[in-house]
Amino acid sequence: MDMKSKPDAALTAPTGDSTAPFLNREISLLEFNRRVLAQAEDPSVPLLERLRFLCIVSSNLDEFFEVRVASLLAQHRHQSGADDTASINLDGASEECRQIIARQYAQLNDEILPRLSENGIHLLRRSDRNAAQKAWVKQYFDKEVRPLLTPVGLDPAHPFPRVINKSLNFIVELSGKDAFGRGTGIAIMKAPRVLPRVIRLPDELSSKPGASYCLLSSVIQAHMSELFTGREVVSYSQFRVTRNSDLWVDEEEVKNLRQALQSELHSRNYGFAVRLEVARGCPRHLADFLLDQFSVDRSRLFSVDGPVNMGRLLELVNSNARPELKFSPFVPGFPAKLVNHQDIFAVLGRQDVLLHHPFQSFEPVIDFIRCAAADPSVLAIKQTIYRAGADSELMEALIEAALRGKEVTVIVELMARFDEEANINWAERLEEAGAQVVYGVVGLKTHAKLALVLRREQDGLRRYAHLGTGNYNPTTAKHYTDFGLLTSDEEITLDVNEVFIHLTSMTRPTQLSSIWLAPFSLQKEIVKAIRQEAAIARDGKPGRIIAKMNSLTDESVIRALYDASNDGVRIDLIVRGACSLRPGVPGLSENIKVRSIVGRFLEHSRIFYFRNKLQHDVYLSSADWMNRNLFRRVEIAFPVRSPALKKRVIREGLQVYLKDNVNAWELGSDGHYRRKKPRGSQAAYSAQLHLMESLGLGASGDQHNKDNDNGTDPVAPRRG
Repeated sequence: MDMKSKPDAALTAPTGDSTAPFLNREISLLEFNRRVLAQAEDPSVPLLERLRFLCIVSSNLDEFFEVRVASLLAQHRHQSGADDTASINLDGASEECRQIIARQYAQLNDEILPRLSENGIHLLRRSDRNAAQKAWVKQYFDKEVRPLLTPVGLDPAHPFPRVINKSLNFIVELSGKDAFGRGTGIAIMKAPRVLPRVIRLPDELSSKPGASYCLLSSVIQAHMSELFTGREVVSYSQFRVTRNSDLWVDEEEVKNLRQALQSELHSRNYGFAVRLEVARGCPRHLADFLLDQFSVDRSRLFSVDGPVNMGRLLELVNSNARPELKFSPFVPGFPAKLVNHQDIFAVLGRQDVLLHHPFQSFEPVIDFIRCAAADPSVLAIKQTIYRAGADSELMEALIEAALRGKEVTVIVELMARFDEEANINWAERLEEAGAQVVYGVVGLKTHAKLALVLRREQDGLRRYAHLGTGNYNPTTAKHYTDFGLLTSDEEITLDVNEVFIHLTSMTRPTQLSSIWLAPFSLQKEIVKAIRQEAAIARDGKPGRIIAKMNSLTDESVIRALYDASNDGVRIDLIVRGACSLRPGVPGLSENIKVRSIVGRFLEHSRIFYFRNKLQHDVYLSSADWMNRNLFRRVEIAFPVRSPALKKRVIREGLQVYLKDNVNAWELGSDGHYRRKKPRGSQAAYSAQLHLMESLGLGASGDQHNKDNDNGTDPVAPRRG
């Protein structure tokens, strides 16, 4: 393994280079947000869901600045002259963000809010409120808001306050002198984080049918002058600063990672500033003052035509029980093999069970751990945890197992970005219950999704395992597409046990027979499988690769795909987000097609298919094809061996997505995506809708899916 492989950012060309073999990673990420924004602009999407997609864009852009822009700024500090590609990429990313944000607020103001009002959901500005509503807002301000406000007039004794990452704040310019006869002209005020950002007014006060709301920022602004008695408010603006959110601990020096992270979490709120947002009417001199305070370049100043914290409008979506304005309710299906079976271990002793979330329920995974916790024959449970969430039945089951005296080992990844605090809390509770808790591998994130149960049976100890592409998080399992495999396969479960021994003992893993493990073998095995298809194609036989993942940026894998394309291998890639591979270039990638699916659910599964002379090798994985996943994380890819389950993965995870002409976008060689549409008399086909109908429960509660399939060649060599 080449542990000195270049970081992902090094392989992408500057944003303006249209001839480089690799597409720019930052621009590719922002292209994904354009596709999400297109969902908000799509009139066929229910209205409140369109607002939800707008909020998702805001959340995605927040993370883009907190992580990617922060990383580029750090690179920029160490580069100069011709080597300063980070500066070029920063400029290109800022301009791309500016275009996305302009479209986002135009959609909010010109389309979403007027349409919501037509449907009885009114977000009232100050000028929209009638006399009774103004009186109620005034009372709400006096009782609920004003007592929590602390305006700070700036002077040497009152320096500029520390502003928390992504919090709502106000800058106020004042005329005249303060109570002590001094001309302090600027005040800063933080909006209380304990108050809701969207406030519902009493229905009886509404002059229009439906529900009326106002924003906390609007309430404060309406009564701004009351906070500065004897002074005139000359001008003011909302503002919001986005900060670097990467946590850093000296992993060579720290003795207890959990304790170090607990102290570091607080400082995340005050990392260096990477973006400043102000309201559109903010005077230039106030914006310049803020830029100076936060040491932010003007290129990362964004003046927005609406609330600076648009993501908080998600409260408006969640508070409205208007089914006609949301996606229709969906009830996930349940694998037929597990229906009416009380003993999940008896089922798994006979056959593997494949789960396809969210089209099939995540409940069997919880049941697997819950049954293991309660079964007196189960001696030990081992599990990795990356993002479990703050409230988790599965984690409670692990705690219960430990309290019952079982050997429970949990590898908790404390460095899971934005989930660190929840994971620390679970780690503490598990330890208190008697579980053995370790925190992965120093310098690497443990991202593999594994659970192992050891059970004493008549013929000795038997192993049962769950391996997945997604997190052990019941909430996200309702919204993210993922595969999971429940199995008692001897080779796979032996490998799973070896991975756990490796992670706890820190010894080099033994030679695994079925699982590909990062950072040791995963990239090597992926490249080997790609080259094997290329060799098959050079021999005149059909070579075929289909892969589905979240991101594709690893240089070695991309070069192997380019070589395979030139050897005649037909390659389809389904890449949700960032893709640095440039498809469709003659002499480079003419046999490669790339598409992205953006729909109701977040595409999250990773599937690697290699035709391999009709062996139809299918691997599911926790890893994207990114340098970070292949070399800086503990990841796995595991085979699906049952012929029937292979066909299911190919059909449900790949073929339907290649057929999609509703939510699919194809990547051109110019780096831009174009939405697929039905041609002529071609029927509209949505992969996600098809899977909801075929795997979910109907109105009668009938199960639609079957667990097996017939046929000989699940993937024909001809491109469809």
